[in-house]
Amino acid sequence: LKAGETVVDLGSGGGFDCFLAGKEVGPTGAVVGVDMTPDMLSKARQNAKDRQVTNVTFRLGEIEYLPVPDGFADAVISNCVINLSLNKQQVLNETFRVLKPGGRLAVSDVVKEGELPQELQTAEAFAC
Repeated sequence: LKAGETVVDLGSGGGFDCFLAGKEVGPTGAVVGVDMTPDMLSKARQNAKDRQVTNVTFRLGEIEYLPVPDGFADAVISNCVINLSLNKQQVLNETFRVLKPGGRLAVSDVVKEGELPQELQTAEAFAC
């Protein structure tokens, strides 16, 4: 990420990745975290207030229908959230809708290519 860029975080939770991105884009940049749960938005907003972060905001929304306009972001980031969506193609469609021409997507996620051993089929094993 570069100073002055606009970033959207899919499934921002408590805002951790947004705050990291906010440091990278600096005071001339902006980060918008999107989360579908009011409780997490509340927590993220409180975290931003406690840290006195002014270039990061949070919006209620689903990653399949992002609450930002077309061509809004220089980069979209996602950390272990897309795998939770039942409509991954729609998430990607939305991601490319909100990216500016030449924008970037950075994803960290879980992908299953075969059968997992029983001991790995728990919520704890999938926690990112």
